[in-house]
Amino acid sequence: MRIHLVNPNTTRSMTDKIAAAARAVAAPGTDIVAATSSMGPASIEGYYDDALALPGLLAAIAAAEADGVDAHIIACFDDTGLDAARALARAPVVGIGEAGFHLAGLIAHRFAVVTTLSRSIPVIEANLHRYGLDRRCSGVRASDVAVLELEDPASGARERISAEIGRAIAQDRAEAVVLGCAGMADLALALAQEHGVPVIDGVASAVTLAEALVRVGLATSKAGPYAPPRAKAYAGRLADFAPPGN
Repeated sequence: MRIHLVNPNTTRSMTDKIAAAARAVAAPGTDIVAATSSMGPASIEGYYDDALALPGLLAAIAAAEADGVDAHIIACFDDTGLDAARALARAPVVGIGEAGFHLAGLIAHRFAVVTTLSRSIPVIEANLHRYGLDRRCSGVRASDVAVLELEDPASGARERISAEIGRAIAQDRAEAVVLGCAGMADLALALAQEHGVPVIDGVASAVTLAEALVRVGLATSKAGPYAPPRAKAYAGRLADFAPPGN
């Protein structure tokens, strides 16, 4: 089984960290094919970054789909471009945010999310509502850690994330915590041991769900909004993204 894991930002060191977390939980025989977006922002923090990350993400999805991978994982907790990627791909596409929420709901009545900057909170709250899981979430909290600070051991990022997890447990009565950034993937186990509640990494969650979808033979439905894009011309710098149609 080959699973394509794409980092929608352009920071290769973060891709390496995410890929290591994915390979640590992948089943024997699963090959994690990791890719970094070839264009776009160095990190995704808010609506503007999210929008400009889409071309690079979709190019990576198209290339991996042509290469015959069995599933795709979008390694951004905002689930950047998830719907567009599902329209482009026949293989299943899993977002790490949606995956983390679903696994949290299986092991806790109420879970919290601890993310990076406060500007990410509305995006995550909207996704929870869209997935029908907002009533299970006790709150979305920001640790005020910039995404690229997660790459710097001297930034104090881990301590600020841990402090916010403690507040989510004490103040929001969270029974589990989902880490709200792919760059936090390497922190989950130690933070769970520190706080005594499950701490869920969306990358590991997405790998497990992607493997399950492939094993039971499920692919993205093309009967509805995830039907292939209709053929038409695209102008300007996006001309190369014009869908050929099917």
